[in-house]
Amino acid sequence: MKIHLLSLGAGLLVGILYSLLGVRSPAPPVVALIGLLGILVGEQIVPLARRWADGQELVRFARHECRNHVLGPLPDNRKDNV
Repeated sequence: MKIHLLSLGAGLLVGILYSLLGVRSPAPPVVALIGLLGILVGEQIVPLARRWADGQELVRFARHECRNHVLGPLPDNRKDNV
């Protein structure tokens, strides 16, 4: 139940922000996609900050774990994988 209340609260905050920006809901596709990108990138800020505070390597985490989470598995462009 807690996750549902948090989701409702996040939705309310986004609705208020949309209202302040003068964007109708559902948002136009480009606005919605940029918002989703912001959500995906924003999810990675806390893990990056925790690793930075613990003195762990950030580059490997950002390249492998963050990139895969935000972009998904990218196709391999090597010709030998055809």
